[in-house]
Amino acid sequence: MSGPVPDEYDVPPDRESAKSKADSAQGELFETAPPPWELAAEDDVATARVVFSEAPHGPYDYRIPEDMRDRLEAGMRVKVPLGRRRKATTGWCIECKLGSSASRTLKDVAEVVDHAPLCDPPLVRLVLWMSHYYQAPAGQVFDALIPSSVRSGAGTRERTYYTPNAKLIDDSVVESLPQKQQVALRFLIAAARPMTSSELMVEAGCTSGPIKSLEKKELIRTETRREMATAAPMRWSLGDGEKEKSHPLTDDQGNALGRIVAAVDSEAGKTLLLHGVTGSGKTEVYIRAIEHLVKFGRSAIVLVPEISLTPQTRGRFERRFKSVAVLHSQMTPAERHFQWQRIRSGDVQVVVGPRSAVFAPLPRLGLIILDEEHDGSFKQDSVPRYHARKVAHARAMSLKIPLVLGTATPSMETWHACTTGHAELISMPSRVENRPMPDVQLVDLRVRDDRTSGSISRPLHRAVEETLKEKGQVILLLNRRGFATTIQCPSCGHVVACPDCDMPLTHHRDGGKAVCHYCDYTIATPPWCPACRFDGIRYGGLGTQRLEVEVKARFPDAQVARMDSDTMKRPGSHQRVLSAFRSGEVDILLGTQMIAKGLDFPNVLLVGVINADGALHFPDFRASERTFQLVTQVAGRTGRGDRGGRVIVQTFTPEHPAIQAASRHDYEQFATDEMVNRRKFNYPPLGSVGRIIIRGAIEDVTEATAEALLGRLEAARNQLGYEVRILGPAPPPISKLRGKYRFHILLQSVEASHLGETIRRAVDTFTIPDKDDVQYVIDIDPMDML
Repeated sequence: MSGPVPDEYDVPPDRESAKSKADSAQGELFETAPPPWELAAEDDVATARVVFSEAPHGPYDYRIPEDMRDRLEAGMRVKVPLGRRRKATTGWCIECKLGSSASRTLKDVAEVVDHAPLCDPPLVRLVLWMSHYYQAPAGQVFDALIPSSVRSGAGTRERTYYTPNAKLIDDSVVESLPQKQQVALRFLIAAARPMTSSELMVEAGCTSGPIKSLEKKELIRTETRREMATAAPMRWSLGDGEKEKSHPLTDDQGNALGRIVAAVDSEAGKTLLLHGVTGSGKTEVYIRAIEHLVKFGRSAIVLVPEISLTPQTRGRFERRFKSVAVLHSQMTPAERHFQWQRIRSGDVQVVVGPRSAVFAPLPRLGLIILDEEHDGSFKQDSVPRYHARKVAHARAMSLKIPLVLGTATPSMETWHACTTGHAELISMPSRVENRPMPDVQLVDLRVRDDRTSGSISRPLHRAVEETLKEKGQVILLLNRRGFATTIQCPSCGHVVACPDCDMPLTHHRDGGKAVCHYCDYTIATPPWCPACRFDGIRYGGLGTQRLEVEVKARFPDAQVARMDSDTMKRPGSHQRVLSAFRSGEVDILLGTQMIAKGLDFPNVLLVGVINADGALHFPDFRASERTFQLVTQVAGRTGRGDRGGRVIVQTFTPEHPAIQAASRHDYEQFATDEMVNRRKFNYPPLGSVGRIIIRGAIEDVTEATAEALLGRLEAARNQLGYEVRILGPAPPPISKLRGKYRFHILLQSVEASHLGETIRRAVDTFTIPDKDDVQYVIDIDPMDML
């Protein structure tokens, strides 16, 4: 994520395989030149290059029949014959061109699926860049780009429209018709627009009979169109009940806005980091910058990390712009399709949504904003494993528009881009109205006097009581859901684990079940030990459900709400809880990281972090960075009103540099210390990392495949002469997942292109026999090592 778009943006032509080169060499022994009279005709053959989302992925060339030449464009879906399959296969057209030496042997495109391209040319280029950089088939990237609801036409139905056939109609023909047919035809001619059967029946006061007769006589033509069945299938009200508050811009905000507007007006690709402390008014700067854009008929994309942020962000933008679209996973397919069509038509000024909104097909895009750019949820965890920040950067640079990254805790990659001059730093070091940053108190859980029998320490308990007395609100963060995170027998030591994953089951009190959070395997919570039948089985560890029970017992008069992915499954559930919290119906809001970022509630006087060490000791070089970000972000949820606020962080390691820096709101000190640690091993942002995960049903076979792949990687590295460090294969921390044994190989290099090319060359002709039942996944710039 730095500097101009890498060379990979221009995808190199496909290398011929060794076999095709041998075939062409063999073919030259024979006369292959066509007779001269065929040459002129041959140059005029139109071909389409097509890719597929399932193997074989292509690209393959097909001849475009004459009647499709004017209709087919890159970015459309086509149906084409593939191999020996009886049915035509749907693929994506990535290029149309004239003339091909092999044109006489090409198969024809069977059908054009779409009336108009689903991707414009810049988006097609983006797909090809993503396919190359993230090493994912282009067809699968198209499927990620275009929502399945759009591909399937969700919420639409086919309508038949009638138009008069001008070639066959004159006065004598009309007058020779029966009365009712005459009236219907005259109405259709007078309307001067296509009409549906029902419209024409109402206007002409007739049944469908005369219309069908006109159709048989070919006096009217029919055209079938697929259209949205409803006008606006949306079920949400505005925002989450937040009231409009307008302040004159602070000096920091004015400076930031001036620099973003200058970048917009320069019409050049540029990356800007808006580094503002929590509560410094970044959203207002975004809104004013977009207001500037909209004057010129341009539009913007605003990416937020969590669905929970969408209602608040959407409300803020809808109060200021007349046309805002939202895209996220809790929408019904019809809603998603409707919004997508609105965006593509150019009716929308602002698109708000999580990572997939980076692909919104705005025709006049002028600005991309990533709010909370450091957040891990911007990384996709299935193929194509893209990072929205990297993709937004590539899209912005290709369109020559600015990319604005906003956060209080920049990712190390973005901070490094600023220090090396690849991104421009805009600082907003003070809060709106010069409110003080909240005071952070660390509670050392190793000190016995501060501990209690539950999860809430004495200092935190006292602070919650005081806050409730003052009629303030409390946020409690615990980044583990469920009731108990382990179910263990104290007699024999047996831990109740998932048979398909190498992980203990989490006890959920509602429904009395034990659930695997990785594959959703669920059983009834065992009343005794499954191994030795001892009936005193123990629930250990702490999740949000258990915390909720404890909070309700300790503060019986307080209204408590829980926000985690168990309680937030229903559409609109985020909005209901946040509206209740804003209106004061809820006193204590507890939950996982979805409550830690972006939310703005002026009456929150206390934030408690139940266990700051949750992610600190993971085997991952980003563990310190994540802990610092989470503690700083959740601390920023308080002190946003006139009454100030405070933060209590419970931890077993208060001396850890990340926790110390977070307690002082000191990002620069944290970044300096962290960069020293990263430099030891050239970890990102100083180098690039790739991860290949190999998974299979039989452990030995999977390991053997991983070793074979390692051999190819080492051979490719040596052949290319690149400095690439290869680690593994080894079992990752989660060594079995969804019934598959897992091994991973890590690759490191200072040059991203060297790393990518090494992997590409190694896997180019790497095939695994079907009987082995082993697959591998390539993850470029991985965000977790589990």
